[in-house]
Amino acid sequence: MVMRWSQLHVPTLRDAPADAEAASHKLLVQAGFIRQLHAGHYSILPLGWRVFRKVEQIVREEMDAIGAQEFLLPAMHPASLWHKSGRWEIMGDEMFRVTDRKGAENALGMTHEEVFTTLALEITSYKTLPQIWYQIQTKFRDEPRPKSGLLRVREFAMKDSYSFDLDEAGLDASFELHHGAYVRIFERLGLPAIPVDASSGAMGGTGSTEFMVPSPAGEDDVVVCGNCDYAANVERASSALPAIDDRPGGELERFPTPGVRTIAALETVEGGAPAEHQIKTMVMMLDGTVTLALVRGDHMLNVQKLQDGTGAIDIRPATPEEALEHLGARPGSLGAVLVEGMKIVADPALQGRSGLTTGANADDWHFSGVDIERDIAVDHWIDLREVGVGEPCISCGNPLEIVRCIENGHIFKLGTMYADALGAHVLDPDGTKRPLVMGSYGIGIERAMAAIAETYYDDKGLSWPVAVAPFEVVITLVTMKDEASVEAAEHLYNELRSRGADVLLDDRDARAGVKFTDAELVGIPYRITFGPKALAEGEVEFTDRRAGTTERVALDEIEYRILTAVST
Repeated sequence: MVMRWSQLHVPTLRDAPADAEAASHKLLVQAGFIRQLHAGHYSILPLGWRVFRKVEQIVREEMDAIGAQEFLLPAMHPASLWHKSGRWEIMGDEMFRVTDRKGAENALGMTHEEVFTTLALEITSYKTLPQIWYQIQTKFRDEPRPKSGLLRVREFAMKDSYSFDLDEAGLDASFELHHGAYVRIFERLGLPAIPVDASSGAMGGTGSTEFMVPSPAGEDDVVVCGNCDYAANVERASSALPAIDDRPGGELERFPTPGVRTIAALETVEGGAPAEHQIKTMVMMLDGTVTLALVRGDHMLNVQKLQDGTGAIDIRPATPEEALEHLGARPGSLGAVLVEGMKIVADPALQGRSGLTTGANADDWHFSGVDIERDIAVDHWIDLREVGVGEPCISCGNPLEIVRCIENGHIFKLGTMYADALGAHVLDPDGTKRPLVMGSYGIGIERAMAAIAETYYDDKGLSWPVAVAPFEVVITLVTMKDEASVEAAEHLYNELRSRGADVLLDDRDARAGVKFTDAELVGIPYRITFGPKALAEGEVEFTDRRAGTTERVALDEIEYRILTAVST
């Protein structure tokens, strides 16, 4: 294997790409780890591949440790499988769909629940359960806006695993095994991942946990409590809202509000009300059906909560024209008072409230004195609101914070959804046929690489943790013209390699400054520098990349020093 810089393909760039926003994107390109082929598709270069394989190996070791068995499944799937599970429609435009020369529809796999479930048809007895199966394989998702380098792409490698159990108790045990494995994986990768309650989305099932790494480059907001261990994605988060005293209720009254189109504007006009005493009415199209979603005036609707709570597949806001057609008014004057023949869902923060104000479904008119139970026919009470900063923690009452994060892993309790759809059953101890109870568990390999890069860098470049660094140590020759330095460096290089160290010899005929800059940009944890002056005194320079320190170390001690450093 090539471990001499003079022979290694490391195309470093003087400047970061101008179109890159995330630090990981800039540095992985600039340091020669990746190159973009086209939007959302990246080539992994030799340094990147070394990091990839180390991340992959850590994941594989922890999966093997919980008894998981490794498979490799096809990346292209027949559409019929996805039709059986009902996800051909659910996945929408994110699924790459391919028609072959015979006209048959296929999909490039976004995930492999369906395919693994077909293999589980050969599990016929409870005596062989539980089973945990996994693979590390390419996935495809047609992201509408690929960005941030490896963080949001259309083609990527993922470890996806699946558990098969006889009952919910077995699923709980498999889920906890994966939870523990994921904690260990992220610890070994050096990632400060937070397990959070999350939405299951298109995966379905009864519950899920995401592993989130705090980072400004992330796209997910996580609600966390600094006092206890409560943490949840905003799509699932709740808080302990303080009670609000209603204003005097009285009769339902219609009053004019010319030009009023917003919650804030309604607070200021005669007959209006503070936002917490208003009802915000969102007209939504759920699977083509008009649905009114109601939240308190000072709250925001979380669309994922609405989708999870209703089970809708296709969800979007109604257009102003659709709102006018169905309710008789334009946005800003809409409400659910006395509305019939339409599904109405409301957030529990409105339950039992009275003395409220809302649109009257006539342009420039509103109602006051609204009593929810009397005036609005709510079909379902669903947690719809997005939790805000500073609201009381539902567990301990302390103020909540919202942290931007990168999702690095997601584990799901699927239940029997896929087994029922595809007919995966086993006989239980009583001889009764029962559907397999499944779990699904994913980690993106390249995304983990990017998250590590986002977590460990400085103004000089990347700064990889030892466990995943492309090389643990680089031996740098100040000059190739000094025979004593070359001979001593070659000797140490061979000794360290024989002892299992992952070492790179920078034997390029280049200026020392160029070599130092490249080593720092690439992010190799430790550097040993051989220079004629220090070597004449029986010493070399030892540089700790992350600490930013350089010290002289005796030549006969440096091997022990390096082996100790890379093993801790």
